[in-house]
Amino acid sequence: MKKIVVLGSMNMDLTILADPFPGKGETVSGSGYAQIPGGKGANQAVAAGRMGADISFISACGNDEFGETLIKELNKSNVNTNTVLQVDKHTGIALIIRESDGDNRIILAAGANGEIEPAMIEKLKTVIEKADFLLLQLEIPLETVTFAASLAKESGTAVIVDPAPAVKLTDELLSKIDYLLPNEHELDLVLGGVKGTLKEKAAILISKGVDKVILTEGSKGITIVSKNDVIKITAPKMDAVDTTAAGDTFAGAFAYGLAMDWEMTKAAEFAVKAASLSVTKVGAQSSIPWLNEVEALES
Repeated sequence: MKKIVVLGSMNMDLTILADPFPGKGETVSGSGYAQIPGGKGANQAVAAGRMGADISFISACGNDEFGETLIKELNKSNVNTNTVLQVDKHTGIALIIRESDGDNRIILAAGANGEIEPAMIEKLKTVIEKADFLLLQLEIPLETVTFAASLAKESGTAVIVDPAPAVKLTDELLSKIDYLLPNEHELDLVLGGVKGTLKEKAAILISKGVDKVILTEGSKGITIVSKNDVIKITAPKMDAVDTTAAGDTFAGAFAYGLAMDWEMTKAAEFAVKAASLSVTKVGAQSSIPWLNEVEALES
């Protein structure tokens, strides 16, 4: 099996159900409070690890209780955490308010995630250079994402980017990306608000060097756009209770499929099923399925 490295954030998610969501100046009653391991980078590493991938995680957390808990949970999911650094900052926090229809609103406090800078990655560059796939997101400084993608490109490591939380991406970063995994909202922000159809927007990204654009469309599935083809993959119908880690589950499971040397469409179909399973449970890492669960859905 090929090697995957995930570089990104790790957070403790503090979640609560509030229905309806409070408006400005309003107080409402909530229920179901929980502390659940999360962070887009950690979620994606867990998703790949639970599928059985050869996965290492580069990140940072605080020297605090949340940090210790997050590292233990990553290890339980078969993730190599030797490159997770503990720094003199609080571990990242995400405040997540869920609604009964499965939607959510999230507020982030970066903490140690903000300390993941290019100098840190430079010290760990051999980990990226020896990997076959590098999976990135945007909850760490964008300059770090760009630096890591450049290292990967120089060493022949394929680059997968989940552009969330979305910002306009530079041409320099776009030119390093093999697989870009935006949702519909993120696709617009990545391009800086450019209007047009999916194919038109994807064509712009491809002209800037992105090899494949994989649009994640929630319960509708995904659309893969390359220079010469458009492929639609539908998602199985599920009863959604929380969409928090669906995109992360897709990204980690997709990377796993590629690392298994599956054809891209097969990897994407597998990842869609894994993501669909994740929305049937509450929380981030608590909702991510294991390989046997995905295989059971496929049978």
